Order: sequence, then structure tokens, then C-alpha cells
Amino acid sequence: MSTLVKSHENVCYLHRFMSNITKYFFRSFAILVIFTCILSCSSERTEEFSGIVKVSLRDVGHRLLLANQDSTSLVLPVVMLDKLKYQLSFEKHLSIEPNSLVAIVKSSFQKAGLPQDYLVEVIQCKDEEVAYSYEIKLSQENDIIPCRGRILPNACYIINVRFANTPKTITSNSRFLYLLALGFLLLVAFVFYKRKNKGILGIKDEKYTSIGSFQFYPGQNKLIKEAVEISLSKKECDLLAIFIAKPNQIIKRDELTKRVWEDHGVIVGRSLDTYISKLRNILREDSSIKISNVHGVGYKLEILK
Repeated sequence: MSTLVKSHENVCYLHRFMSNITKYFFRSFAILVIFTCILSCSSERTEEFSGIVKVSLRDVGHRLLLANQDSTSLVLPVVMLDKLKYQLSFEKHLSIEPNSLVAIVKSSFQKAGLPQDYLVEVIQCKDEEVAYSYEIKLSQENDIIPCRGRILPNACYIINVRFANTPKTITSNSRFLYLLALGFLLLVAFVFYKRKNKGILGIKDEKYTSIGSFQFYPGQNKLIKEAVEISLSKKECDLLAIFIAKPNQIIKRDELTKRVWEDHGVIVGRSLDTYISKLRNILREDSSIKISNVHGVGYKLEILK
């Protein structure tokens, strides 16, 4: 009798086990499908938006050069700094008249159907200072357009444009609610599954590199020192990663410039010195590490043991 009871218990246990496996399998499959759909839609929208912005900004660059009586020099490749921020640069120097810049950008963006909430900054190549900027809002009374009529002298300029948001692609409330419901179900399923299978879906903390009393997380663009988080810009992070890979070694200026700027199609005057100075200010709280200048050669990250 006891053998039959044990056998029955084993069958029940096996049945429950297989039932759970089946349930979690289909739930995982559903999560995978939803994630794939969402990521695919998001990626396609970002790529489409990015392509339109780059074409529109090249048109802006072309028209600005024509306003300078320049029909031969190049508009350099437009760079996407992040999904909402783009950079326009030029082969040669030019002067910029604010009224003309505002009108050209507005006309080009409207023609391309781009969002009408954006910030434009004209940056001097020599020191990366903002020479002129203005902001456009959907409601014209909130536009901020200063210093009209004051022409920026002939020099090297970079134009950065940051959009407040990307165009909405959801065409109906029902579709939006449907995606919202799917997202909510996905979140509930993930939390439940994670609790039931603790350790299976555990997300490992990103690896960090110790540098003095700092912890450097390159994937998150940040330093942490005694629980204080210090956010880094993308270029600050790239530079620090190069230095950490070669501690106490001289790294030539050309190598740093090429890996951080030229490989991305952007070359900006004394940007390297500016970013090195920023990193020094961040790291100065730890006297055991410093970035020293090797005159005429490059820089070296010194770590005192």
C-alpha cells in the first residue's frame, strides 16, 4: 500500500513539475515575442527618425554655406550624439547670421516633418564654448531666440540640435492601450517568474574596474566613490577607459584623438585638452591617481601604489 502511495505521490509531483515547466516555457516564449516586437518597432522608429534628421541637417548645412557664398566646401557627416541629439559640422570656416540660421533650420525641419520642439547650439571649435543658441517650442510665444541680427564672425563652428522628443508613431488610442496592456502583463509575468525561479534570471552586476578609491563602470558612463555616483559624458568615459587599459603608460595624443574623435568622424580643435581637464577635476579627490601631461607626447594615468 505504501508503495502505491509513494508511486502516486511521485506521479503527482512529476505532473506538477511538468505543468510548471510548460507554464514557464509558454510564458517565456510570450515574453520573448513581446520583447522582440517592442524592440523591433523601437529600433525601426529610431533609425527612420535618425535618417530624416541627418538629411534635413545636411540641407541646413548646404544652405548656410550658400549664404556664405560657398558652393564648393563640404558639409561633414552628421553625427548622432544620442537618439535625440545630432551634430552638424563643416569642412571650412563660415560666418553665421542668427536670423538666417533660425529661418533655415525652421524651414528645413518643417519640410521634413520633424518635431517643432528643439534646442539649437552654435559651438566654437576652438574652445567648445556656446557662441549662440536658441530654443523653439510648439507654442511660438514660448520660443527663446536672443541676439537676432548679431552676426557670428567667420570661424570654425559646430551646430548641435537636441529634440525634445521623437514623433509619435501610434496612430490610435486602442493601439496605445493594447501595447500598454501588453507591457503591464510582461512586467507582471517577469516579476512572478523571477520570484519563482530566484537565481535563474538573476541579473549580474556589471563588472567594474577599481582605480584608486573609485569604481569605474564604463558601460554606464559613471564613477562611484564611497557610494557617491559621478556621471561621465561619453567622451570622458571613452578617454578614461583607454587610460585604465594602460595604467602608468604614456599614451600619445594622436592615439587618444583618433580613438575618441576621428573614428567617429568628428575632429574638434582642443577638445582633448578640455576633456582631460574635466577628468582631472573629477579624479583629484583621490591623491593616489592623477593624469599627468608628458610634454609634446601625450598623457599618462599615474596610479601610486
